[in-house]
Amino acid sequence: MHLLQVLTLDTTFYLFFCLFQVVHAHKPHFMALHCQEFGGKNYEASMSHVDKFVKELLSSDAMKDYNRARVYLDENYKSQEHFTALGSFYFLHESLKNIYQFDFKAKKYKKVTGKEIYSDTLESTPMLEKEKFPQDYFPECKWSRKGFIRTRWCITDCAFDLVNIHLFHDASNLIAWETSPSVYSGIRHKALGYVLDRIIDQRFEKVSYFVFGDFNFRLDAKAVVETLCAKATMQTVRAADTNEVVKLIFRESDNDRKVMLQLEKKLFDYFNQDVFRDNNGTALLEFDRELSVFKDRLYELDISFPPSYPYSEDSSQGKQYMNTRCPAWCDRILMSHSAKELILKSENDEKIVIYDHIGPNVCMGDHKPVFLSFRIAAGAGKPIANVHKCCVVQ
Repeated sequence: MHLLQVLTLDTTFYLFFCLFQVVHAHKPHFMALHCQEFGGKNYEASMSHVDKFVKELLSSDAMKDYNRARVYLDENYKSQEHFTALGSFYFLHESLKNIYQFDFKAKKYKKVTGKEIYSDTLESTPMLEKEKFPQDYFPECKWSRKGFIRTRWCITDCAFDLVNIHLFHDASNLIAWETSPSVYSGIRHKALGYVLDRIIDQRFEKVSYFVFGDFNFRLDAKAVVETLCAKATMQTVRAADTNEVVKLIFRESDNDRKVMLQLEKKLFDYFNQDVFRDNNGTALLEFDRELSVFKDRLYELDISFPPSYPYSEDSSQGKQYMNTRCPAWCDRILMSHSAKELILKSENDEKIVIYDHIGPNVCMGDHKPVFLSFRIAAGAGKPIANVHKCCVVQ
C-alpha cells in the first residue's frame, strides 16, 4: 500500500506531470491524495474549473489501472459555517481485492466498487466525517477555511483512518517573533489536539490513523532569527500615528552594516536563501518544534527534504522561496504509533519506505507536495480486526 499527499497546486500541467511521475515510479495499489485550499486562493472564480480537473485526472491514461475511486470535494464556498476547501481523492488499483470503506452513520463497512464523486455539501455524506474549526479558534481571520475530513478504510482486515487536515497559519511574522513558542503555535496545538481527540473518541472502534495535509507548522521564529542574526544589531521601525512596530531591520555589526534580515507582518527577507536549501535545510530542523508536543500521540518519519513552503509562484523559479515567510515544513504526513507498526520494514538495503516531496525543480504553487510510499506488513492489523470483526460488510 502506498500513500501520497498532494497539496494546493495552481498549475494543472505540472500537477499531472509530477504526480504521474510518482505514480509510475512507485506503482501504488492504494493511493490517497489530500488537497487543501482546493480551487486555489480565488476559489469563487476557480471552482468552475474543478470539475474539469477531476474528470481529467480520473480519465487520464496514467490512472487507467485504477478502476475504483472515491473523490470528496468541499466546494460549497457560500456556506461560511461549513466550507473548508478540502479535497480528498482515493484511487484503488485493479489488482487490489477486498477493500472496504466505513459508513459512519450505519457503523458498517461497505465494499468499494466503481468511481464516485461527492461535492458541494459533504455534511450529508455518511462515508466521511468533516468539521470546520470554530471561529473562536482563530478570531483574527474573519472567515477561516481550516478544518479536517476523515475517512476509514479496511484492506484485508487491516483498518485505518485517513485524515485530511488544514491548520491555522501565522497571521503576522512580527507577532510570531515575539514569543517562543509563538501564539500561533498554541492555536495549531489546540486545533490538532481537537482532531486527535475526535478520531479516537468513544463513538467508533479505535483504529490506526494517518493524518496528512497542511499543518502550517512553522519554525520557532524567535529562535531562528536570534540564530541567523546572532551578530546583528536590530533597528525598530514604528508607525508614526500609532507607534506600532511595523518593521524590524537586522544589520551586520561590521561589513558596512549590511542588512541581513528585514521583518514585517508579511515580509521575511533574509539575505541568503541557501541556508534553507543547503543539505535540505537540515540545520534548521532543530527549530521545527511544534510536533514535539504530540510525541506520545504522533509519529513522523525522518524529514529529508527542504522546507515545503513558501515557494515562489513564478513558473520560472521552481526552487526559489518567496520572502513573505520564514521557510518551514508546513506539509507533513503523520501517523499514530500503531500505524507505524503497519509499515513493512526493510530487511536489507532496499528502500521500501520513502518520505519525500514532489517537483523539487518546478513551480507547484507556494507549497511543494509531500508523499509517503510504503508497503503494509503481512498480517498487519489482523489480530485486532478479527477480535472486533472490523469488516462487517453491508
